[in-house]
Amino acid sequence: MLGRVFAPVPSEFLLIASTALLLTGFGLVMVLSATMAVDGANPFDTVLKQAVFALLGIPIMFIVSRFPVRFWKRMAWPALILGLMLQLLVFVPGLGVHNDGNTNWISIAGFQAQPSEFLKLSLAVWLGFILYRKRTLLSKWQHVFIPVVPVGALVIGTVMAGHDLGTAMIIMAILLGCLFFSGVKLRLFLLPAIGVVVAAAVFAVTSPNRMARIMSFLNVDSTDCYFADAGSCYQPLHGVWALASGGVFGLGLGNSREKYQWLPAAANDYIFAIVGEELGLIGCVVVLALFALFAVGAFHVIRKTDDPFVRIVSGGIVVWIVGQALVNIGVVLRVFPVLGVPLPFMSQGGTSLMSGLIACGVLLSFARTLPTRDPAATPIAPARTASARSLARR
Repeated sequence: MLGRVFAPVPSEFLLIASTALLLTGFGLVMVLSATMAVDGANPFDTVLKQAVFALLGIPIMFIVSRFPVRFWKRMAWPALILGLMLQLLVFVPGLGVHNDGNTNWISIAGFQAQPSEFLKLSLAVWLGFILYRKRTLLSKWQHVFIPVVPVGALVIGTVMAGHDLGTAMIIMAILLGCLFFSGVKLRLFLLPAIGVVVAAAVFAVTSPNRMARIMSFLNVDSTDCYFADAGSCYQPLHGVWALASGGVFGLGLGNSREKYQWLPAAANDYIFAIVGEELGLIGCVVVLALFALFAVGAFHVIRKTDDPFVRIVSGGIVVWIVGQALVNIGVVLRVFPVLGVPLPFMSQGGTSLMSGLIACGVLLSFARTLPTRDPAATPIAPARTASARSLARR
């Protein structure tokens, strides 16, 4: 028993776990710094709540990492059904919470949660199982699209019913990522990709709020954005100002100016702006490097595994976490319009942190299946017999 517990793990396991832990710890520090300027509140309230989720999520991550691959295959359908049931709770009167034009939260006994965060992981596991079962039939479009496209549309539809385009786009990316890593032919991959782009465009055009965000993204630096009642362009502009004022070395940890009522979502979607303002370009590069190392570890799992299920699910998870990080950072840099997605592991939000750590646990359980280099297990070449030596001399 102890031998299995202390057995050596692959380097990919160490790389994924260490980067997740470093990003979580870094995030707690930045959440504390970003929320200390809130008037009339205990400056430690927010970070203590976030720390509770971290203290729960990290042990769960390592417990989940002990589960075998066959467990995740068996949990594919139950996890998806449970995720959809939780997501539907946001439409129950008295449970659903409406915030900033979205209905994507539930409140139970004073605790708030965002079910769509867990729906991302359950969809990735389900897609991996379905595409794994159909791996010999993926050359036919019928088997690629059924049931992947109808179920994917159902999942995205439940999220979009709450008007959360940012989360819906991340789920679309997970679906495309799983299809890509399943090895489907390019022409079969392009059709869902075109469908995703068209769906995102339709969702954007049909909402005045989303169109306002897009137009503010195109309006780079207007004097109309300098005031708090300017609408959707006020916060993006102050996010850029925070990065610009940080320079190379930053103003120092805790010395942000924008967090004093200038940047409303300083601890949430714009925490990267606070990193840039307080720790400068160096702090931003460290965050990017940690996500890059996380991606390297995940892609090594994808490359080394012989199990298509492991490859597909790992691909979906890395597209989710790294892709969402790039979208969040791109929004702060004004490369993308405001989509309202948090920075994984770092932004304030217990549900986002918990789902990200559990997803890391799934990756770690996959990493355990990879071969390890154990010097003690290296076979010793047997000594040659006398007959072999005599034959060698001849």
